[in-house]
Amino acid sequence: MTARSKIAVSLPSPLVEQARAAVAQGRAPNVSAYVERALEERVKLDALGTWLDELLAETGSPLTDAERAEIDTQAGWV
Repeated sequence: MTARSKIAVSLPSPLVEQARAAVAQGRAPNVSAYVERALEERVKLDALGTWLDELLAETGSPLTDAERAEIDTQAGWV
């Protein structure tokens, strides 16, 4: 089993409410599990970004800030 660490974080109230709603709707067993899944997804996105940077470095050039902003907008991340 993976070792666990307990931490305390401060989150905006609307995010806490959404996490609690997900638990109430059965989409997560508890708030900790909901947050854990969100962090796992963020780690995957960060790894994808690193991989993309490496790929672009091998094939041409890194994305410009404007290109990254456009991708974020198109993906609905901003």
